[in-house]
Amino acid sequence: MTTLKWYFKMRNPLTIRIAGFLIFVAATFSSLAIRASADNAPDWLRAAAQEKLPDYDKDTSAVILLDETQTTVRDNGEIDTLHRGAIRLLRQEARRNYGSIAVDFDKDTKVSYLKAWTIEPNGHEIALGDKDVVEHGYLSDMVYTDVRVKEIQYPEANPGSVVGFEYVQRNRPYVFEDWWEFQNTSPVVVARFVLQIPAGWEYTTSWFNFPEQQPQTPSSNEYVWEVKNLSAVEIEPSMPNWRAVAGWAGIKYFPRDPAMRAKSSGSWQDVGIWYDELTKASRVPSPALQQKANEIVAGISDPIDKIRAITQYVQKNIRYFAVEIGIGGFQPHTAAEVFARQYGDCKDKATLLSSMLHVVGIESYYLLVDTRRGFIHPGFPSPHMDHMILAIRIPDGAPDEDLFAIVKDGQLGRLLIFDPTSEHTPLGYLPAQLQNNYGLAIAPDGGHLISLPLLPSATNRLLRIAQFNLSAAGDLSGQVRETEWGGPAIAERQEFLDTQPAKRADLFDHMLAYSLNNFTLTGATLQNLEQYDKYFALEYKFVSPGYANAAGDLLFVRPRVVGDKGSSTLRLFTQQKPRKYPIQFEEATRQDDVFDITLPSGYIVDGLPKPVNAECAYATYKSETSVADGVLHYKRTFEIKDVTVPTEKLAEVRDFLQQVVADQQSSVVLKRATP
Repeated sequence: MTTLKWYFKMRNPLTIRIAGFLIFVAATFSSLAIRASADNAPDWLRAAAQEKLPDYDKDTSAVILLDETQTTVRDNGEIDTLHRGAIRLLRQEARRNYGSIAVDFDKDTKVSYLKAWTIEPNGHEIALGDKDVVEHGYLSDMVYTDVRVKEIQYPEANPGSVVGFEYVQRNRPYVFEDWWEFQNTSPVVVARFVLQIPAGWEYTTSWFNFPEQQPQTPSSNEYVWEVKNLSAVEIEPSMPNWRAVAGWAGIKYFPRDPAMRAKSSGSWQDVGIWYDELTKASRVPSPALQQKANEIVAGISDPIDKIRAITQYVQKNIRYFAVEIGIGGFQPHTAAEVFARQYGDCKDKATLLSSMLHVVGIESYYLLVDTRRGFIHPGFPSPHMDHMILAIRIPDGAPDEDLFAIVKDGQLGRLLIFDPTSEHTPLGYLPAQLQNNYGLAIAPDGGHLISLPLLPSATNRLLRIAQFNLSAAGDLSGQVRETEWGGPAIAERQEFLDTQPAKRADLFDHMLAYSLNNFTLTGATLQNLEQYDKYFALEYKFVSPGYANAAGDLLFVRPRVVGDKGSSTLRLFTQQKPRKYPIQFEEATRQDDVFDITLPSGYIVDGLPKPVNAECAYATYKSETSVADGVLHYKRTFEIKDVTVPTEKLAEVRDFLQQVVADQQSSVVLKRATP
């Protein structure tokens, strides 16, 4: 996120689960000649470099002196955008984020000009231009794209230096809009957005996480917005998405030519009409596709069972791979192509699934979503989202008791939200990052913005049941069975499936290491690993020498043997600085532990922890410890009810977590009854 400001994104492809782009560079930066040039630094950069700065926090590595965007819209729909920026480097680590300037481009987005400069602390200027540009592409085993990058590395980017850049792009966009993201992880002295539109054109602005600013109008049809002295957005663990906390503005342009108005999205309905037009021919089935769809549901009469059969086929058999050229970032390949090739990206898989469902009498709608919760803002209609799934219309009268990801729309009916790209998420569930989020259903009458549900905690269960034996020497042995549904099952399954069978014992060791200092795994099995529509279960056995601490005739035993419920979350509050932003968790969940520890003969209980019944704004916790017939019984329930904890509730949550952690660290005191 730190470098996002300096990488101009001309489009936002609807792809997901790209396992890290590997960038292959055509030439190494070490070959750049560090030299003085006749092309000296421009006046705007020199002026920025002379800025007197206040004292910043000692951890501030850089200050953005100027971040300027000048957008010139032409009557034919072409847009020239000039970007310029100046950054003062304060610490050595600033090179990591501001050591180069990189610009994406493709055949529709030309970079007509790119230059960069370094002004050293002694005033010496180093200019770089066309001869210093390194051009490269993106390469991945999951994505093929025609997007390329022009990049310049700043020479002498050392503390005290000022680096700057300027480039111009010409673009003929698919949608007339801009996102002005003026706040950054570094302080910003001046951020400026300049808009020049043709006579007769109109514009609108929407401001988020920042007071609305009125533009200056230095000339006809020219508008200038400027904000100054912006504080840095400090990255905190488990904070909401950047777009939900940083200041930004959305700008839309509306042509005077009615024929070009389709590129303007003043409403979510407009976005839907544009995307429906773009994709209207994509879902036409081929004869082979029709035959396969009918084969899959042969003998099945129940509509939900038909949906289940078709979704499982697409989910498991269509490999994820993206080929994106030109408008491929938005436009799916046809269902016939995807079926013939048996691969595609998220929008391709959604297209194939929709087409196959239509063949068997089930209707559905594209659902544009974003995996970054908080990225979509209802007040700024835009097609720029990073993922595509499907909203499947449930036929009238069909039962939906076991389908939790249901949305009821007044016009579109009962919609089952399903992600065919998330291969371990069964029908009826929704990946955690899409819950409590928004999606845009694409219908012939336009777009319908839908609130995606937060699935109830009861749908995301973990039940851990264990029986242990404790020896007089304090050694513990026993077995544990963990049964999981929903989110916990999806996450755990994926981890085991992504691990070679010979290495899976390491996962158990890693899991036990969170709770035990000394242990040996003696056995482990998995149940329903590849049956995604069923619960997932783990059974494991271990011994833990010296588990109980001895002190004379006493043994101190922690009844909560395995499983952590609050320590990692409590660490979010242990930073030196108070938190600024809310905490956001993945999903609601209920997790239960039921442990029985058979005590060694000759020992009696001399002290039990008190029951705990704690509650806060987002969770509840109950625990109880008892003893009967020589067996120590421990049970607890931890339930997360909401996923966002607002800033004003953080203190309450911290106190709650402290109670949870204290309880799970508490001990039972055993006393030797006989010498």
